[in-house]
Amino acid sequence: MKIFLKENTLHKTCLIVGLVLWFLSVTVVMFGQPVQKVEAVGMTVAEMDRAVDFYSRVLSFEKVSDTEVFGTEYEHLTGVFGLRMRIVRMRLGSEQIELTDYLTPGGKPNPADTRSNDLWFQHIAIVVRDMDQAYARLRKHNVQHVSTGPQTIPATNPAAAGVKAFYFRDPDGHNLELIEFPAGKGDPKWQAGTDQLFLGIDHTAIAVSNTAVSLKFYQDALGLQVKGESHNVGTEQEHLNNVAGAQLHISALRSKAGPGIEFLEYLKPGPGRAFPADARTDDLFHWQTTLVVANAEEAARKLKAAGNHPFTPQPVKLSGKEAAFRKGFLVRDPDGHALLVVER
Repeated sequence: MKIFLKENTLHKTCLIVGLVLWFLSVTVVMFGQPVQKVEAVGMTVAEMDRAVDFYSRVLSFEKVSDTEVFGTEYEHLTGVFGLRMRIVRMRLGSEQIELTDYLTPGGKPNPADTRSNDLWFQHIAIVVRDMDQAYARLRKHNVQHVSTGPQTIPATNPAAAGVKAFYFRDPDGHNLELIEFPAGKGDPKWQAGTDQLFLGIDHTAIAVSNTAVSLKFYQDALGLQVKGESHNVGTEQEHLNNVAGAQLHISALRSKAGPGIEFLEYLKPGPGRAFPADARTDDLFHWQTTLVVANAEEAARKLKAAGNHPFTPQPVKLSGKEAAFRKGFLVRDPDGHALLVVER
């Protein structure tokens, strides 16, 4: 009898373990290969030295690397023939941006009338210790406003109450945000005592047409996790985004490391213009968020199986000392935002 009980218990244990393993295998198939890290947020610039000067002198970024690349492997990666690129990595705190100057051939400029609800809209949120000081610094350097001025989210929005924010543009027209978190809001690291005015990058924000559709891509296919949501409405939000009557559903997603990815769904007045169908990586409104995965080919297969189609035909292998990664591909999300998925 005792032997029977032990065997029965063993049988149940094996059954439970089997079910757990089956569930985990199904989860991997459903949710794809989880992103290990949001490594950098990149943008195409018209003139590298001007861009580096702006980000270093005005916003206190530090140059990490400066390389030039060209050749068929980069043409296959980007889909741009005859390119030669100068790529500069810059760091603020523990986060990085990647600036790319297409020395050849060079694409279209940022549309001068870009609005925050247009679906090519993307920005990085730069955390500051003191909004008043940071705003005064920007005014001193004559930056172009998007917001009418710094805005403080009111207590009627508990999820973001007390957060101060301001939208502006860099010399190429890329949208940027300053953000100051009050005590108890944001990552605790932003509350660490420091004399630095500009602290790091909290997230990159993208305009989306439908949160549920975007979640199928970022959460289900890439494995990022939703860490917070809010419904933002009111005069402060309107003047922050400079969109009359703006009502937003905001979703904050995170991977294991790096800045977050934030959805901006405009419930009112609704999504703006669609991402241009003929967009290329050398256009100045091109942004790309670099995601690190364990296996680029497996990630590409799972994205395709989920109905997403990388615009790099297949992962590209890079060689040479200037290569920033071993293998990678570019893919667009449901609204057209570009992601560079890389394997180290």
